[in-house]
Amino acid sequence: MAIDSNQNDRNALALAVLRISVGLLFLVFGEYKVFGTQFTLHGGFQFWINRFLEDGAYPFMKPVLRNFVLAHGTPIAFLVAYGELAIGISLVSGILVRVASFFGLVFMLTLLLSSNYPGTNAAFWQYFGASLDHSVLAFCFLAFLLGRADRKLSFESLKKSSKRT
Repeated sequence: MAIDSNQNDRNALALAVLRISVGLLFLVFGEYKVFGTQFTLHGGFQFWINRFLEDGAYPFMKPVLRNFVLAHGTPIAFLVAYGELAIGISLVSGILVRVASFFGLVFMLTLLLSSNYPGTNAAFWQYFGASLDHSVLAFCFLAFLLGRADRKLSFESLKKSSKRT
């Protein structure tokens, strides 16, 4: 059975629109962290890590957050800020999408384990409900990693189409 090329184009376009949409979110969040100083230099990052420790981290993540992440808070804050911005630029432009998606997936899983613990007495389904903040984006990154999210609406696809004309 031959796959309709028009359907392939529509699927590639849909994946590209999703890629760009997620990229724009990361551009917004990375931009304020990189170009402002509250998150990186004035305790914003440490504030959120302490919030995670108080009411959201999985128990096995608490020592990592307390003993490593907070101990190196400022450099990690810069890594997060510039990482989010880089992921956003990559997804919007369509350059190095798989690399950015890998790091985005790792980042989302780290955030999920650091902030979405529903508690020891939670029903099984509540673990999934609590994870929606980060699991949905993790699934997007997984799709970008496995698929060809750069096939449409990317610098590479624009370059290829301009060579054909």
